[in-house]
Amino acid sequence: MTLSQTPFGADAPHRHDTIRAAIEAAPALRARDLAERLEISEAELLDARGEGWRVSRIAATPGQLIPAVEGLGEVMALTRNAWCVHEKVGRYTDFHDGPHASMTLGADIDTRMFAKHWVHAFHVEQETETGLRRSLQVFDAAGDAVHKIHLRDGSDIAVFDAMRDGLAVDAGPLNITARTPVDGALENPDRADALRRELAKLTDTHQFLMLCRKVKMNRLGAYRVAGEPFARKLAPRAFGDTICALSEKAVPAMVFVGNAGCIQIHSGPIRKVAPMGPWLNIMDPGFNLHLRDDKVAEVWAVEKPTKRGPAISVESFDADGMLISQIFGYRKENAGIDHVDDFAAIVAHLPGVDA
Repeated sequence: MTLSQTPFGADAPHRHDTIRAAIEAAPALRARDLAERLEISEAELLDARGEGWRVSRIAATPGQLIPAVEGLGEVMALTRNAWCVHEKVGRYTDFHDGPHASMTLGADIDTRMFAKHWVHAFHVEQETETGLRRSLQVFDAAGDAVHKIHLRDGSDIAVFDAMRDGLAVDAGPLNITARTPVDGALENPDRADALRRELAKLTDTHQFLMLCRKVKMNRLGAYRVAGEPFARKLAPRAFGDTICALSEKAVPAMVFVGNAGCIQIHSGPIRKVAPMGPWLNIMDPGFNLHLRDDKVAEVWAVEKPTKRGPAISVESFDADGMLISQIFGYRKENAGIDHVDDFAAIVAHLPGVDA
């Protein structure tokens, strides 16, 4: 059943009743999957939750929300996109706010947050057979999940309860806009020489996206146009191969997963890799990753020059050109280098696209 198949329009008074009936009909279905089945957003699904749930609207911007979250103590941070989920256990610390981008630089929870996409946020309590589950959930203008924070046994419940009223906002109708489509690869072959010339001059990886804008390309388009030695196209299986090799060889790495509103980073070892059907899972204490390996359509080994040595990454994209995840070599803080020999050796042996 989809809401488009019901007699109720988007603003009809029975819309929430219709959504709740669908929830009750499929209690085991994950929220994202149920929202997709109903052709609504996950935020709309959450907003309609009824018996057994207490859902309150709260301030969504990182500058208001994250300083309060720091008082919760240990929690689980979750950031995802369509095909990959990144979960880290730890504390939110070392928060830095900014007009366009904010960040937390904690030992465990390391994030980059982009406030314009933090539009709707909810304080959530769910009654379950094992007790009350508590979370804070943030969504973008289209109602897609940006970032979620799940409380754990040691979290400070008093702080969580105080956030319901302390961060409360008007609970009027949920204004959901159309989802922005993925751009796909933006290539500009006429600027190939300029792209390669400017790539060779990079001194920091953060300059790369500014360069892409300058030559009117995006990340994937630039990789396709630049080619080797800056970007080598790999077989789609190479991203999963990278994860397995890091685990087998005990080489630490930095694993990035994000969406338009939040990027979440794991820095350290990868131990237990557990494939399950189409999912490739990392199941480590404090770090879980769930990747739909079958949705990886394009993988690139990328080498960007920097003043601290070449920064090497393995980056995966879906069939629409959306960035799924990136893996870099683990750079120790204040080490002054971007190049990691053990990681580079793994990348050098990854299968090319014709393998």
